[in-house]
Amino acid sequence: MRQILREKIVSVCNAKIAAKGNNVGLSFYAFFANKNDNPELLMEMATWWIQTHRLDHFVKARIIKEMVESGL
Repeated sequence: MRQILREKIVSVCNAKIAAKGNNVGLSFYAFFANKNDNPELLMEMATWWIQTHRLDHFVKARIIKEMVESGL
């Protein structure tokens, strides 16, 4: 996964956790605008989320953040 995507994920997770608490859940769409302005990056995220890690549709932000920070 590209470093820019890793940084975006951590930033979004931090913001969501700060706003809604440690149990807030996210889908991989949470890291993108409502319009598909970067399909390549969206597919990279979807592949990481769905194919690589077989995550559920919603996952706790803290878990996603921990995964990304650990290099998964």
